[in-house]
Amino acid sequence: MKTNAIEIQSSYTAYLEALHNALDALVVTDIRQRIVPQEEGLLQWCKLCRDAKADNRTMYFVGNGASATMASHMAADFSKNCGCRALAFNDIALMTAVSNDMRYEDCFAMPLERFANPKDVFVTVSSSGNSPNVLKAAKSARTLGLTVVTLSGMREDNASRRLGDLNFWIPADTYGLVESSHQALLHCWLDTYLELYEN
Repeated sequence: MKTNAIEIQSSYTAYLEALHNALDALVVTDIRQRIVPQEEGLLQWCKLCRDAKADNRTMYFVGNGASATMASHMAADFSKNCGCRALAFNDIALMTAVSNDMRYEDCFAMPLERFANPKDVFVTVSSSGNSPNVLKAAKSARTLGLTVVTLSGMREDNASRRLGDLNFWIPADTYGLVESSHQALLHCWLDTYLELYEN
């Protein structure tokens, strides 16, 4: 069965509208679950990055699957474009060794406990907001005195949203929309930081 140009255009337009609606519906909360206006949340996030760079602190990024690639991407971009200390715990040998010898749940928490210092910044990217290894690492980060920022999607009551000093939740129902929104949000953060503090 052939798909005609009108059906393709309709599907594309519908997807763009759904992506716009997901980003427009972004909800930002603080550690006490208070709503933070979207723009204010973004500016606070940029200030966290500015302060981390000024104090020679490190930003850590974690995620699974597509979110792992976003973590690596942002660590690379903040190091290269912003001159920040940034690292993603995506080394295959380390992740598989920890997962094999300990538990997969520890694959981010254990390296974080070895490397991190108080007041470093820890950023999690999780579409569901309920990945056990991401949640354990976020809890470890809080115990270690790091500032925690979470990106999540799907269910409003996902566990990540209770763990961050700032929590960015995309209320979308599909992984594609959540992941696309997270990537756009991460680049918005990076570009806004560059515009505010590096130009």
